[in-house]
Amino acid sequence: MVGDPEQFQNHLCRPFVDSFLMTRSMLALLLLCGPAAAAGTISGPATVIDGDTIEVHGTRINLYGIDAPETAQSCQTVTGQEYRCGRQAAQALSAHIGSGIVTCERREGSAAGGIAGLCLAQGEDLSAWMVAKGYALASRHVAAAYTRQEGQAWATRRGLWAGTFEKPADWRQDRRRMEASAGPGAAE
Repeated sequence: MVGDPEQFQNHLCRPFVDSFLMTRSMLALLLLCGPAAAAGTISGPATVIDGDTIEVHGTRINLYGIDAPETAQSCQTVTGQEYRCGRQAAQALSAHIGSGIVTCERREGSAAGGIAGLCLAQGEDLSAWMVAKGYALASRHVAAAYTRQEGQAWATRRGLWAGTFEKPADWRQDRRRMEASAGPGAAE
C-alpha cells in the first residue's frame, strides 16, 4: 500500500516547492545585495596578513594604493636601532581593525598583482590610515590618493619617517636579486 494520496502528492510536489522557495530567496538576496556584489564588495571580519594585505572570508585583498614594509623587513630608528618595521605595520593594522567588520570594494591596480580593495573599518579608509600613521607608503604608480597623508606623516616624522628605511618595493627587489645570485641550493 502506497499510503494516503494527499501524502503521496505532497511527496511529489515538495521538491518543486522547495526549489521555487529557494529561487525566490536567491532572487530577493540578489536584489538586496546586487549592486554591492556587482561592484565587487566583500564585508566581514578581517585577518591581517601583513601591513598592506588582509583576508576577508578567505579572499586575500591588497589594500589599495599603498605599499607597507614586508613582515621580515627591518628599519632603523632615529638613533640607529634596528626594528621589525614590517611586523610593526602588521600589528598596527591588526590593532586598528580589531574585531570589527571590514568592507572592501574591489579596485583595479594592485602593485602585488592580486586583488586590490579600498577597505573601510568603521567607515575609515584603512589605506589612508596606514599612510597617515607612517606605517605604509603611498603607491604613486597605482594611485596618488594618499600622497597628502604621506607628506603629513613625513613632516611630523611618524612611523617609518621617524628613522631610516628602504622602500618596500626596493627591499623586495633586493631580496629577489640576492636569492637569484645565490643560485639553487645556496640556502642548504
